[in-house]
Amino acid sequence: MKIWQKNIDVDSFVENFTVGNDRAMDLHLAGADVLGSLAHTKMLYSIDLMTSEDLEAVQKELKNIYRDVLDGKFEIEDVVEDVHSQIEMLLTQRVGDAGKKIHSGRSRNDQVLVDLKLYFRSEIQNLVGQTEKLFNQLIELSNTHANVLMPGYTHLQIAMPSSFGLWFGAYAESLVDDLHLLNAAWKVCNKNPLGSAAGYGSSFPLNRTMTTNLLGFEDLNYNVVYAQMGRGKTERVLAQAMSSIAATLAKFAMDVCLFINQNFGFISFPAHLTTGSSIMPHKKNPDVFELIRSRCNKIQALPNEIALMTTNLPVGYHRDLQLLKENLFPAFQSLNDCLEIATFMLQHIDIKNDILNDPKYDYLFSVEVVNNEVLQGIPFREAYKNIGLAIEEGTFNPEKSVNHTHEGSIGNLCNEEIVRLFAESKAAFGFEKVEQALEALLAE
Repeated sequence: MKIWQKNIDVDSFVENFTVGNDRAMDLHLAGADVLGSLAHTKMLYSIDLMTSEDLEAVQKELKNIYRDVLDGKFEIEDVVEDVHSQIEMLLTQRVGDAGKKIHSGRSRNDQVLVDLKLYFRSEIQNLVGQTEKLFNQLIELSNTHANVLMPGYTHLQIAMPSSFGLWFGAYAESLVDDLHLLNAAWKVCNKNPLGSAAGYGSSFPLNRTMTTNLLGFEDLNYNVVYAQMGRGKTERVLAQAMSSIAATLAKFAMDVCLFINQNFGFISFPAHLTTGSSIMPHKKNPDVFELIRSRCNKIQALPNEIALMTTNLPVGYHRDLQLLKENLFPAFQSLNDCLEIATFMLQHIDIKNDILNDPKYDYLFSVEVVNNEVLQGIPFREAYKNIGLAIEEGTFNPEKSVNHTHEGSIGNLCNEEIVRLFAESKAAFGFEKVEQALEALLAE
């Protein structure tokens, strides 16, 4: 069944090529498509394009289909082109002519647009939840190991004292900024395109504000042409936000792979969370973090992939946009998996407590010794020269006490403030408004 088909059969070769993987990808959109139809049919009734009897029958069956989606019982048949056609066909089979009325005033173009935005909102909320779990784990580790010193590096050379409190806390705060970018993507996704039809509006007196409120959107995509232009742009903005989280994870994973190396030996994990070698019995490989690194680097390529697929498209809908699903949809699962397993692994991390007792780290404290001389009244440049000469002559004597008290330093991590920033960023999404609207839409 094709809701656009007239009396001409499409060549099967052409059909298979144009449909592609849409059925598999569209399963992700099934719940969103039902929600969009629930709102749209209520709106149709309000402008006298559906009777109360038709509305009652359609709403009841749409909610039954939604339950099937949640229970994993919904399928798109091989003879059906996409999720929109499947749901309309099921409705028509179950309620007759009322099911044929639900497409009035909309096109598959704005139907898939609203499906995508509803789906993206849900995926963003999932990502925020997983990011929060990792954030909390990092803050807990930062507080627990606040006073355990470790080497700090620049250019991969021993630089200055750091701490595990700083290391874990740095990645926690990085997630705060990542959440700001994800919130920007949320704002783009949280605008209603429904009613833009094929991208040029409708001659029906549609009430687009009504569907906006019913679906819990913050506002409309007002201009119907821009609503259609938003496809591709929305995906790119969302991919950029995801790539920011991925960049934080990839960098952290690289640190872990470095620090678990025997030449560093700063951290370790239980043997059952690492992998071995087929010929080297001593190996404990950080495969989990290597795969996090690679998966997240792949996600960082996603904005460029989407940009290259959409950059030369003129105004209006084009079938090229169909392929965006294949790039973006799997990335949600991959990024969520990376966040989840990173949190799990960190629950089992072991920290070495006496790293800086090794004499090779003595030079870490050169700046501390310089600063001590400055505190005694010696000008900084003269103190710097004195300690530099002592290092060259082999007479340098490290002072291994660290006295950092300013905001965000070893002795004053400001984790409470970082937690506050995260909470404020999370609250800005306003998930509760969306949840309440969809709950009311699905109510019996």
